[in-house]
Amino acid sequence: MKNLIIIRHAKSSWEHQVTDFERPLKRRGIKDARMISNHVKNKLFIPDLILCSDSKRTRSTAQIFIENLDFQDAELQFCHDLYAFSVGSLIENIKICNDSVNNLMLFGHNHAITDFTNTFGSTHFENVPTCGLIHIRFNIDSWKNLNKGETIFSVFPKNLK
Repeated sequence: MKNLIIIRHAKSSWEHQVTDFERPLKRRGIKDARMISNHVKNKLFIPDLILCSDSKRTRSTAQIFIENLDFQDAELQFCHDLYAFSVGSLIENIKICNDSVNNLMLFGHNHAITDFTNTFGSTHFENVPTCGLIHIRFNIDSWKNLNKGETIFSVFPKNLK
């Protein structure tokens, strides 16, 4: 059995003259990341591994979750391949995870996250919003055998406001 918590980065700011890769979180994004991570505090497994796109907004989102959930001891890997907006790279990064990783947390971008959750989860989402969190459980022993799983729960900022 494998578990995946997949999180879209929180709302980013367009106010700064920086590249897309360097866009920071907006104040609302910081508040949403704190709100979602506080809401799921007692509902999540401790991840064996946290994979995170290396863009500024995903690193910042991950840091808020890690601090609020007290996951500082979990292995954290930044992966430039997750700075992708199509689902292929996301799937490949999950499939190469070591089989000793049973509980995986991943921070990334849309459209990859919406496409992934609709392909591999059991619940359809029109769009996974910024800071949206989805837990999918897979009945597999190896990430290489990734196939359709069961969506256990989802939490979106608008549901908590």
